[in-house]
Amino acid sequence: MKLIPLFALLTSCALHAAEKPNIVFILADDLGLGDVSYHARHIQKKEPLFETPNIDALAESGLWFTDGHSATALCAPTRYAVMSGNNNYRSYAPPGVWSTFAPTAFKPGEATLGTVARDAGYTTGMIGKWHMGGDFHVPGSKEIYRGAKSGDIIGKVDLTQWAGSGPRYCGFDYDFISPCGIQGPLYLLYENEKWFPLEKDSEIVFFTEKNAKNPKDVSDKGTGPGDSNWDTRKIGDLLSSKAVDFIKTSAANDKPFFLYYCSPMVHVPHCPPDTFDGQKIKGSTPTNHLDMVVELDLQVKRIVDALKASGEFDSTLIVFSSDNGGLTDGPATKNHGYAPGGGWSGSKNRPLEGGHRVPTFAVWPGHIKAGVTDELAVNQDMVATFAALVGTEIPKDQAQDSNNLLPLFTGNGEFKQREFWVNQAGANQELMIRNMPWKLIIQSDFKRTKFEPKALYNLKNDASESKDLIKNPEYKEIVDQMFAKYMDIVESGRPTVPSH
Repeated sequence: MKLIPLFALLTSCALHAAEKPNIVFILADDLGLGDVSYHARHIQKKEPLFETPNIDALAESGLWFTDGHSATALCAPTRYAVMSGNNNYRSYAPPGVWSTFAPTAFKPGEATLGTVARDAGYTTGMIGKWHMGGDFHVPGSKEIYRGAKSGDIIGKVDLTQWAGSGPRYCGFDYDFISPCGIQGPLYLLYENEKWFPLEKDSEIVFFTEKNAKNPKDVSDKGTGPGDSNWDTRKIGDLLSSKAVDFIKTSAANDKPFFLYYCSPMVHVPHCPPDTFDGQKIKGSTPTNHLDMVVELDLQVKRIVDALKASGEFDSTLIVFSSDNGGLTDGPATKNHGYAPGGGWSGSKNRPLEGGHRVPTFAVWPGHIKAGVTDELAVNQDMVATFAALVGTEIPKDQAQDSNNLLPLFTGNGEFKQREFWVNQAGANQELMIRNMPWKLIIQSDFKRTKFEPKALYNLKNDASESKDLIKNPEYKEIVDQMFAKYMDIVESGRPTVPSH
């Protein structure tokens, strides 16, 4: 289904291509506030443990959100929410679609990041981590494989070609993706939904520690199908090179372009290359984990440099975010005081703020005034924001949890704040509702059949979330009201943002 151009918002019947800005949306993986030196220096007012100069340079020229969040505290559910603008409880898989071979959670004709831009005349590209399910055939048939995602499944599934439900299904003209990032399995890359051999002699093999060029490449997710030449140390270089190619090629055309760059850094396994574009990576910080942040920073530099070299930087909106909070790092914490939340408690997978409060900023030269805001923003807001920017109308029954941030970005028009916010944590199935200053954590189960209030915090008086008020009878009414409100929101299915 095509979305409807919102011509009423435009100054003429249509914007010429030159008047439409390009869009680059960078989504990091497992990057916390404690990983970005801009946050340490400008928000925490402290010297950072290490530097991220290229991310910092962008942040300093844009609008930084101190209350910026990922949709959830874990990878796969966030990626669905970001792509669709919907909270995960609206999908068939509220905890997220984790298997490469699981059915996609996207419904036919559903608005996505890709369709919003494509239907406004943009050239669209997605590069990097997918992790939202997909269709692959059983060899020699039209049957879709729905079996195991790991182990020796060679011969049970045709891994050379997607059969559907991939990036094209979500509106992308071009894609270069890793189905599940660098943690595997699969340890494979795809270009335009076809297997991309890493070398001329590459084969799809049962990828194990014994045949891997770097045994550490086989992560805790296990063995499985992989390219015989897979080397995690080279993946960031290849992905960011493809992003540069997409920018250069798209800039040569008349149409504006949208790039959704999903870097798999800084997820495990932490296998830093020795160098990246001539700069030392391995050993440049206290740990391999933090070395990967340095590489991510240089990936961002490549993208920015490509925009500038193509003459497109000044006419491009760049949005930066992360799929969840940062990772714990025992040695860096013990020896250097590292904290993934950058002053907030918690980390990836946790319901505390550090699990989902992430580096978030937007840059658009001449249109977004540089500075810092404490307004709430969530990376799933980009569907509505980009739609407003390019002039695409989203049907009212879609992107129901995506708030239009464009007035906040530019200062033009009326920005409508959320009255409340609902999100979720990770594998322990905790859910959250926030109605400032209160935040209620709710314990659920995998199938979302049981719900029970678990913890209550006053974020204004207790930003560290160290004082759980759930058992204090003085706050029972607040707990009851917030719990009832959450259940009503979910059961009614109504939108959670004022723009609807």
